[in-house]
Amino acid sequence: MRLERISVKRVFLLACGGMAVSMLAICAVLFTMTGELWVLMAGIPLIACALIWMFLLTLFLSKRLSAFARELCWTMDQMISGSENPVRTADSETLFARISYRLLRLYDIMQENRRKVDEERQELQMLVSDVSHQVKTPVSNLKMVTDTLLTKPVTEEERREFLQGIRSQTDKLEFLFQSLVRTSRLEIGTIRLEKKDSPLIDTLAMACSGIVYAAEKKNISVTVDCPDDLRFFHDSKWTAEALFNLLDNAVKYTQAGGSVSVSVEQWEMYVKLDVSDTGKGIPESNQAAIFRRFFREEEVHGEQGVGIGLYLAREIITRQGGYIKVTSKVGRGSTFSVFLPWR
Repeated sequence: MRLERISVKRVFLLACGGMAVSMLAICAVLFTMTGELWVLMAGIPLIACALIWMFLLTLFLSKRLSAFARELCWTMDQMISGSENPVRTADSETLFARISYRLLRLYDIMQENRRKVDEERQELQMLVSDVSHQVKTPVSNLKMVTDTLLTKPVTEEERREFLQGIRSQTDKLEFLFQSLVRTSRLEIGTIRLEKKDSPLIDTLAMACSGIVYAAEKKNISVTVDCPDDLRFFHDSKWTAEALFNLLDNAVKYTQAGGSVSVSVEQWEMYVKLDVSDTGKGIPESNQAAIFRRFFREEEVHGEQGVGIGLYLAREIITRQGGYIKVTSKVGRGSTFSVFLPWR
């Protein structure tokens, strides 16, 4: 018979029977050796006392085990429902307390996992909502233009304008999807940032190469002040992507004839990069919101963009152990300061 299949009641009866038989056998042996009848008679009350104490011990253990089972079931119910925190016992010396402690640790882990799942679900819902909002306008414009081309006669000049509008909206959709792909791959961890000892000037060169044409078109001067021999540990490719987004915003929101500058300072624990412009500036009320995904100020909706560049830049810098801060005054330009650790 397997021990785990024996009931508690049967174990108690077997223990009591075994103890009674053992004590009777001992009394019989003593009686045989001594020949005294009182030895045999004294064994009877001893057996009775032992059985009584055995019964009381078993009763105590059964009640303690029943109480622990109730607490265990209640704790597990709370772990399943997650409605409230289980009561933590102060006794840490008993076996019951150790089991309870491990259950509470498991409960905390489950609660943390549930919280992360809820956050990811909310993040996904926000992403779907943001994407649908961003896609809605260009899709509506495309449908309107194509309906016009299909239902109304237009001149060659009007047809060319409509086609240019279609091209503009498809470019916007392509830019949106590419930005979302980069952001999602970075967030879910399919792209890992690899920090290597690289010269910063090369990273800045990659970032600036993407804004040269737009800056020349608006007659905006771009200056870079960085030591040629400055090297530190960073992901050159993705850091260039983050700096490009900052530079692209600076050129985009700086009036023709303005200037954009990049300066580098070597601090004890960080490398500081300032991207400054002479643009329109950012109101203080919006400075905390500009790094949110798809956030755009009302007065800049006419400019090309979907409001994801600053969000992506902050994610890239943060994942390398750095941070970004902005200082700006309306009408006097903005400065985005990037702090990257040496290692």
